[in-house]
Amino acid sequence: MSDGLRRCTWCGDDELYVSYHDLEWGVPVHDDDALFELLSLEGAQAGLSWITVLRRREGYRRVFENFNLDKVARFDDARVDVIVGDAGVIRHRQKIVSVISNARAIINLPRERGTFAEYLWELGTVDVDATVSAITMSAQLRRDGLKFVGPTICHSLIQACGIVNDHAPDCFRFDEVDALRGA
Repeated sequence: MSDGLRRCTWCGDDELYVSYHDLEWGVPVHDDDALFELLSLEGAQAGLSWITVLRRREGYRRVFENFNLDKVARFDDARVDVIVGDAGVIRHRQKIVSVISNARAIINLPRERGTFAEYLWELGTVDVDATVSAITMSAQLRRDGLKFVGPTICHSLIQACGIVNDHAPDCFRFDEVDALRGA
């Protein structure tokens, strides 16, 4: 990008990627539905590039009712068939089914764990090392019945929702994101 700002090298110069990097990536998220969206999109990414998912994000928001946990948890097999046929999303049946089953699992988390956001932030900060936290998060989410939540997906989630600040130290967003995180 020719605006003179130093960015993390991963975002390249694709306008959508740059906008995501500059405005969203690493910004702390504490809303349950927004975290459910990020988790779902990270799961959709498995085996693909993030830009592939990012280009379909609006399609995902449309078919999954803006990732409203209560609404998605009520989806049935007929709704899965409709979503699988929608060109606005990655039409991978297991990934689509996992979004619905994950919504149900999240709703059924024991109340003593707090909100989904509180739960994820606690899991994401069990260790100073984000990789260790991602492994711990993945194991616990699986025990709680969630799917497509392997350590790589959890690590990407921890980065995307601001649990850790993985912007490069020379990236213009590094200090801004740290300030948002209260670091």
